Amino acid sequence: MLKKTVLNSAHRAMNARMVDFGGWDMPVNYGSQIEEHHAVRNNCGMFDVSHMCPVDVVGADCRTFLSRLVANDVAKLKDSGKALYAAMLNDAGCVIDDLIIYFLSDTRFRIVINAGTAEKDLAWMQAKAAEWKLDVTITQRRDGANNLGIIAVQGPNARAKVWEVLPQAKAATEGLKAFFAAEVDQYFIASTGYTGEDGYEIMLPAGEAEAMWNKLNAAGVAPCGLGARDTLRLEAGMNLYGQDMDETVSPLDAGLAWTVSLNTDRDFVGKSALTAAGQQKQFLGLILLDKGVLRGHQKVMTAHGNGEITSGSFSPTLQQSIALARLPLGVQVGDEVEVDIRGKALKAKVTKPVFARNGKAVQ
Repeated sequence: MLKKTVLNSAHRAMNARMVDFGGWDMPVNYGSQIEEHHAVRNNCGMFDVSHMCPVDVVGADCRTFLSRLVANDVAKLKDSGKALYAAMLNDAGCVIDDLIIYFLSDTRFRIVINAGTAEKDLAWMQAKAAEWKLDVTITQRRDGANNLGIIAVQGPNARAKVWEVLPQAKAATEGLKAFFAAEVDQYFIASTGYTGEDGYEIMLPAGEAEAMWNKLNAAGVAPCGLGARDTLRLEAGMNLYGQDMDETVSPLDAGLAWTVSLNTDRDFVGKSALTAAGQQKQFLGLILLDKGVLRGHQKVMTAHGNGEITSGSFSPTLQQSIALARLPLGVQVGDEVEVDIRGKALKAKVTKPVFARNGKAVQ
């Protein structure tokens, strides 16, 4: 039986087309996926991300625990509310999951982990806390009495729409820089997202999520499904766990070197393996020059050897087919390569792995 988020009945009331997404019954669109994509780039849209799993980590040893757990350095988190994007690695230096860590106090952090990896992530975290004998309590907030719903409101008009529905949140959130969060009553409002646009991700008690969803919709915020979410994140060059990286891929080969902090004496899980292996591939973008559609797992032929597309689709903003790909180290931005699409070698241009942000194409 498929799992359901707290907004499942709201999606069905809006006649969403529902699909099985990693064991969750989720909306892929509410009509036109293209219109939903453009709504976020040009105005405002909202997504149900309640399948993601918030985890509260509390205790005297929070910083020590997280410092050893992830490849990025939580010492960077000095201001309350600041968020950090990080990868949690296995002993081989490959990605168990990518996650966001919010610093609330030295004894209280909140982490948001991916839906499909939640169980293994929690088991890994609990095992490490026990192995290191640290004073931390790890509590997931997706199921049970303290369940949280999560609504992502994204787009150039997202902030104004949130303040229209939650006027009490304006004072605490209008000054939020990117990757910060504020707690307002029962709402946890973060200036994070997965679209390359401005906006907020709102965590709130599960029982209030459907009313909030409907209020936002009444204020003119378009409901958007997984289809638009995927093309938006692809245009923004944002990794999707399970496609662009997994437990067999180093963060250095997944374009995540910027999240790996190696310039201190701090040790973390996977550091020695990561240092020993180094970077073996690079993560770049592709724009198809011939007619066709780029998709995951297509082979990329270059002058330096073969690579592989990890994510690909048609870009509604660029009106071209685009992709993220893992390519040999010698490949340069601007190079022309070939992609094997159904046995045909089609031409593509290598680009930086960001195609559109803040409502505009950047390629």
